Amino acid sequence: MKFLKHLHLALGGLLVAGLAACGGGGGSADSGTLRLALTDAPACGYDAVKVTVQKVRVHQSASAGDADAGWSEVVLNPARRVDLLTLTNGVLEELGQTPLPTGKYTQLRLVLADNSAANPLANSVTPSGGSEVELKTPSGQQSGVKANIDIDIAANKMADFVLDFDACKSVVTAGNSGQYLLKPVVSVIPRYISGVVGFVATALANGNTSVSLQQNGVVVKATTPYSSGVDIGKFLLQPVAPGSYTLVLTAPGRSTAVVTGVTVVAESVTPVNAIGTPLNPAASASGTVTGTAPADTLVRALQPLTGGPTVEVAGRLVDASTGVYTYPLAVGAPLVAPYVALPGVLLFAADTAVAGKYTLNASLTGFAAKTAVLGTLSSGATITSNFTFP
Repeated sequence: MKFLKHLHLALGGLLVAGLAACGGGGGSADSGTLRLALTDAPACGYDAVKVTVQKVRVHQSASAGDADAGWSEVVLNPARRVDLLTLTNGVLEELGQTPLPTGKYTQLRLVLADNSAANPLANSVTPSGGSEVELKTPSGQQSGVKANIDIDIAANKMADFVLDFDACKSVVTAGNSGQYLLKPVVSVIPRYISGVVGFVATALANGNTSVSLQQNGVVVKATTPYSSGVDIGKFLLQPVAPGSYTLVLTAPGRSTAVVTGVTVVAESVTPVNAIGTPLNPAASASGTVTGTAPADTLVRALQPLTGGPTVEVAGRLVDASTGVYTYPLAVGAPLVAPYVALPGVLLFAADTAVAGKYTLNASLTGFAAKTAVLGTLSSGATITSNFTFP
């Protein structure tokens, strides 16, 4: 089984969620239960992104080897092929659960099936308007993707977690060959009930709009609004930890819309607007930011707002073969509104001082991140910024 050599696996804010209504995990006095589910952030330019999950393994030792004793597993039998793009707006794919001895677990391994002659599309991608092709997993770890975690299993309690698989940042182009590589970007978070719900104009419910919750310019949770059915235009960002967030909407040909100070409260979902007042930012021309960086570099386009905060408007790994990244970015002023609870209405104002002004952040595992402050981007213009790491 082949896995990528470099995994961008973000494990932040891991907490144990006790099973509230069901009386615990149902194990013995010296055991609890680990339950896992899978969800996804929006994909960029794909109609489907499918992965085949075999199992998830956990161990109490961060240095335990694949053949060491003490592993516990959530095994999917048969292995389950999941289209990640169906797992947005709070939808979860249950992976299963397993009883565990009480104690602290510090290592997790996500095990995906390998594409093989018998199952050549175990992991695959369908570009928008294109045909399904193999999603290659570059050679690397043979026993699954290792991650250091910090999960406490308590007696007769359930540790309830979600693996948030970011398809947009996990699928990497490889030159002009038509090949795609799988380099998973996954965050592991508790299965919170809390989150944020809202609506965008139906014209933006087209699969290309992204709505995210951010803190300090880092995306915590993202989704695409429903593009059909009775919920068209609705978005749900869940699960999300209680706290204060910035909500960011980006869509091709539109100015960025930002709602600051969105408060998420435990055990509830915060509405940011009503169906009758959907988010509908003004049209905007765009320019292009492009450049190169070493393979496996994550390049993010950030926009610092007047008086803060800074928000991410785009971000992906560079092309695996050429190192190229390219982002079309709005040149119009971002529209910013402070959050007000319903029945209040969001009042947006253009932040003209930062129109067309962006900063790039490039990060590569093993090196300090680099930043480039760009000149003002204008309609139809291209700004090039290349990154190198020693």
